[in-house]
Amino acid sequence: MKLNEISDNEGATKDRMRVGRGVGSGKGKTAGRGVKGQKARSGVAIKGFEGGQLPIHMRMPKRGFNKYNAKTWSWINIGRLEKAISEGKLDAKQPIDEAMLVQSGVIRQVKDGVRLLAKGEIKTKVELVVSGASKAAIAAVEAAGGSVTLTAPVAAE
Repeated sequence: MKLNEISDNEGATKDRMRVGRGVGSGKGKTAGRGVKGQKARSGVAIKGFEGGQLPIHMRMPKRGFNKYNAKTWSWINIGRLEKAISEGKLDAKQPIDEAMLVQSGVIRQVKDGVRLLAKGEIKTKVELVVSGASKAAIAAVEAAGGSVTLTAPVAAE
């Protein structure tokens, strides 16, 4: 076998449609663009345009504020943490940090940090090092004999 003898399997590739090559081709004359008008021309981008009517995104009421530098947290519930420990994905004897959670496949990515939430229950004594945690989650972990260390700065109340 030589490099010049290698080819794709039959039907693996498809030739592109050549438009504007005569009426007999099935995509001749207007090349599938319909008849006249702005959209039949090249270089058209009419994303929110509604023909001179006020576009819907301008008619809808605006409310609130989106902080441009807001943090996006990955989160984990204590119930999911307990399940991962019982399945043997995490070792409860070692401190569990964000990198260990990703490595074991409990969470996919850290983003701006991991936040611990209180859904479910935890019975295992664990030492957690996370960016943030809810008060209820911290209380639940400490009730099981564990500890939670927060690495992110705590906001003033």
